[in-house]
Amino acid sequence: MKSQLSLKNLEKARALDVPKRDKVLRRADEVKAFWYENKNLLINAWEEWEKNEPIEASLSPLSIVDKNLRERIEETWRNPEKESQVKELLEKVSPGVYEFQFFDPEKIIRLRQYLDKVEQSQIPLRPPYGIVLNRKGAMLDRRSEGYLAAPSFQSLYQDILDRYMRPIARLLFPEIMGYDRQTFGFSIQYQPEKDTSIRMHTDASSVTLNINLNLPDEPFEGSELDFHNPDGKNNRVSFKPGAAIIHRGNVAHAALPITSGTRTNLVLWLYGDEMQTPRYNIADVGVLPEERWAIPTNELDQHAPF
Repeated sequence: MKSQLSLKNLEKARALDVPKRDKVLRRADEVKAFWYENKNLLINAWEEWEKNEPIEASLSPLSIVDKNLRERIEETWRNPEKESQVKELLEKVSPGVYEFQFFDPEKIIRLRQYLDKVEQSQIPLRPPYGIVLNRKGAMLDRRSEGYLAAPSFQSLYQDILDRYMRPIARLLFPEIMGYDRQTFGFSIQYQPEKDTSIRMHTDASSVTLNINLNLPDEPFEGSELDFHNPDGKNNRVSFKPGAAIIHRGNVAHAALPITSGTRTNLVLWLYGDEMQTPRYNIADVGVLPEERWAIPTNELDQHAPF
């Protein structure tokens, strides 16, 4: 029988004794210690897994992002003066909230198949437990212990943040410039009788991007987002396959209970160094197009909201 020391990273990761749900909910000290102590082992395990797991479909944005959005984004990176063509795709659904098609509904299957393989990998992933513990979710950003460190996913994740989310956010909310250099992300899934909803809350972000990963043949009922309107009413938005909602982090919102089916989403945040966010009551700031369409060169910090 092999000794523990002779096992490969992948085998070692699969053999880890993951903290139980009750300890996670209590935020027991041993839970954080588990993820911290095994951080490098898990990163190495994901690299080893991906080298040995046949990844049949590319995870490049070129393969799964909505064609109309992708072409306008790429053209605007070449010429930022054309950014208005991107804004035309964004529909305002509530103050500080916009909806648009992000992924091609027919091509989401490529990402979902990859994530299915991730789930079957038996490598421990830390679920998000900032507001509630979502059993089927995972941490995505390298600031978070136990994150999905598979290289091809991290490449896709960074492309979404740098080439799509940040310039769109700056186009809609120019006051976030300088408060959008740091990133955070997690996946989340709602199911009846399990994780069904999230109460009204605001995010610790400058901007939040919420992308639905349901396939066209995966209907669900309920699980709409309610966005609080300053007039006291809520504006309700339902997710469609591949659709995204982008909003200021200080906009109060809630996920209503899901009553049938499942809803799977990626949730991405931008904020400033040491988790700073802008004052939203400042006057509109003057930002040139070429400033919006640029990737920050600062070092990434290690401040994660949860």
